[in-house]
Formats: sequence, structure tokens, C-alpha cells
Amino acid sequence: MKGKEVVKVQSVLTVVSSTPVNPPGRTLTLSPLDRAMEQHTLHVIFYFKSGSIEFNRVRPFLNEVLTMYPNVVGRLAKDGDGSWLVKCTDAGLRVHRATVGVSVDDWLRSASAQDEIKLIVHQEVPPDTQYWAPFRMQVTDFEGGGTAISLSCPHMLADPISVTLLIKSWTEACHNDVIVHPPFLNTHVINQPPTFITPSTTTTSPSYYASKSKALNPNPKVKMVSATFSFSDSAIKQSLAKFESTVPDATPFALLTALFWTRIAELKAQTHEDIQQSISICMDMRKNLRAPLPYGYFGNALHFSKLTVNTEKMSNGDLGQVAELVHHHVTGFKDEEFWSAVDWLKSRKDDQGKFLPPFQMYGPELTCVNMESMIAPINVREKESQPLMYGMEFVKDQKPAHVSYHLENVQGEGLIMVMPSPDEGLARRVTVTLPEEELEKLLQDKVILSLEPTLLLSGKC
Repeated sequence: MKGKEVVKVQSVLTVVSSTPVNPPGRTLTLSPLDRAMEQHTLHVIFYFKSGSIEFNRVRPFLNEVLTMYPNVVGRLAKDGDGSWLVKCTDAGLRVHRATVGVSVDDWLRSASAQDEIKLIVHQEVPPDTQYWAPFRMQVTDFEGGGTAISLSCPHMLADPISVTLLIKSWTEACHNDVIVHPPFLNTHVINQPPTFITPSTTTTSPSYYASKSKALNPNPKVKMVSATFSFSDSAIKQSLAKFESTVPDATPFALLTALFWTRIAELKAQTHEDIQQSISICMDMRKNLRAPLPYGYFGNALHFSKLTVNTEKMSNGDLGQVAELVHHHVTGFKDEEFWSAVDWLKSRKDDQGKFLPPFQMYGPELTCVNMESMIAPINVREKESQPLMYGMEFVKDQKPAHVSYHLENVQGEGLIMVMPSPDEGLARRVTVTLPEEELEKLLQDKVILSLEPTLLLSGKC
């Protein structure tokens, strides 16, 4: 986007918590899963369409909420062994204020994912730093009303749910509501499994993680681009109904993973000898463990596993069969796989007892992220659920129009993120990151277009 669509940063300020850190000098260590995510950076952007959010009005509530998040206003530092930790200081959160000369609707319709990067504060951890501000926010006001609020951080400090709930807690404070999912900052719960779980040497997780640690990125210089597909509730229901007799309880995630995996595999088969038969599936584990973690657990609770489908099913493009395999893979997951992965990550040390360098978690194989765990109970007393990212309001009855999740250092085969939609029900939004030439072809894929998705942030008017 050019001309008046340029995003202009007008000012930078620091927002501190309302009360000092207690106890002074507190530090927070990282879990094995946190350290594993060091190569990646996370950015989340919340779009609010109706009326601008007056930052000066909502800023005092951010001061208040940050009191619960000493890790966010603190600083990233290294201990004597060179491992990262968080010093809970009162240094504050850096906030950039910006403007852009288009409406939110025009931006979502015609901007590209590359344009969207201008709505975030992009700063990599300096290689030789010993002390660094890891969380950055940008508040961008659009022409005619509307605001985008982004929060960025190294992925080793937070996963998508963590960042989403921080902003949600801020909106709840604005209305003097109860903080439904307050932060849980004890990363030690990831260090040791519950007493009734024993990590198993027969699980596949350690060998899969070991293979990822040795994998080389096959296309390090290929330009990766993204686009978001928005699927309606009715389209997903109609598609699931086609194989209801064989997979009666299949989820939108199983359907959409199978859809994009088979279509991308066909694209890649045009330039590779073999059609891709394996995919990495990333799941949030907070509610998938027998001893569940609270939604508010602040850190990384993600697990990566490998699903392989035989060549015949992939080459035939049998959506129902592939969706069934995805569904059984996700629902058949056992705690032992997760804790065996944690155990293996803890053991990755050199002869001096220092942790080995991290490796790429999103890739190099095609990776699909299941974000359906963000559909959570509205509060502790009600059974009704809604997407966490669309259950927030700075202004009454004005929920986000869209929420984008960006993961940096996604290379190799590509990334598929299946997310809830503001339309709720079975509606979903899917952000796909692929090599540029492949994405151009995917945007014209007749099988995907038969579900009549709306395109967002693809650069296509």
C-alpha cells in the first residue's frame, strides 16, 4: 500500500504497572518448552472497527493489569550459564502510537500480510545483549475510526493464548469486570509431570523432536508470504456433513487441515517427485492433559507431533479419509507424548551442562497449528463458550473484527493456522504461509474456492 496508506509512528512511550514488583529482584525462569521456541517471534494484532479506542482513556487500566504481569514489564536477561530468564523490574512496556490513512475495512480487504507487519513493533533480540525489553505494543488509529492494537514478544516468553489473554484482561479491567483468566506464572509446572504420569521411552515425541533438531531448511532464501481465508459457519457445516457417516464428530480443524494439506500437497507435487505425506501438527496442551493447566498459564504449552498419510490417500485427494486421520491423531493424543517431549528437551545439554542451541519448531516440514483450544467458557459459571480473542471489548458491543497471528522464522514447506472466527459457530479463519509462487496458485484453487471463503490480508482487492 502506498501514499496515504503509509503507517506513521507518531510517538513512543513507556507504560508501567500501577504498583512496584513484589518482591523486588524477582526472577522467572523459562521452561524447556519456552527455550525450545527461541528461534521464533510472536506478533498478535487485534482490529477494532467501530470508533477509535481512546488510548489515554484505557491506558490507566493497562497500568493496573500490568501489575499482574511482572514478566511483561520486566527485562530479558541471561544467567551465569548463558540461559535466558526474566528479571521482574518496573522498567515498563514500550508502546508505539501510530496512524494510517485508510479505514479498517479497506485495510483488511486490500492490505497484504507484508503491509500488516507495519502495525507491529519488529525488534529482534540483539545477539550479544544481556538486558532487553522483550514485549512491545503498537496502537494504530485508522482513518474514520477504528484501531489496531498489536503485542509482540519473543515466542520463548509467550504463546498465542498468553498474549491474547493479556489483552483480554486489559479490556475486562476497562469495564471493572472480573479477570476471567488471570495470569499463572509458575513455569515449574512444565518441568515435572504429575505423579501419575511417567514419560515413556516408547513414545514417538523424542525421536520426532530429535529429527527436527537435525533438519536443514530446504529453501532458506525462498520468499514466504501469507493470506487469510474466512470460511462461514454454513460452508463448514455442509462440508462436514459430506462425511458425517464415517467421522460423525469431526471438527472444523480436521476438515480444514485435510483440505489445505491435500491442496498444498498437490501443488508441491507439481515441482517435487513425491507428494508430501507428513505434516507437523501443533496443539495447545492446556486442556488436553489429564491434569489440565489453567488457560491463564503464561508461557508455552505447545506440543508438535507428526502425522503421516499413505501416498495413495494423499494423491487421491480423499478429503474425508484424510480428515478422519487428522481427527483421530488429535483426539488420540496421550499425556505421555507431551511429557516425553518435555523430558527430552530438558536433557539437551552439552558436556558442561549448558543447554544446546534451539532449533526451528515451526518447520521445516509443513506445519498446521490448531487454535480451536481458544474457544473457551465465557466465565466460570456458564457452559456457553466463545473464542477468547473475540470475547473482548474496549468499547461496549465492539468486539474485534479480526485478530491476526504472525510467527516469524517460518521457513521450509509452510504454515497453516486454523483459528476461530468472529462469526462464531463452526466458522473458521485460516492463515496460510507458503512460498510466494505456491500461495498465488493456492488462492486460485477450485476445491478451496468451492467453500466460498472471503479473502483477508492477501493484497487482493
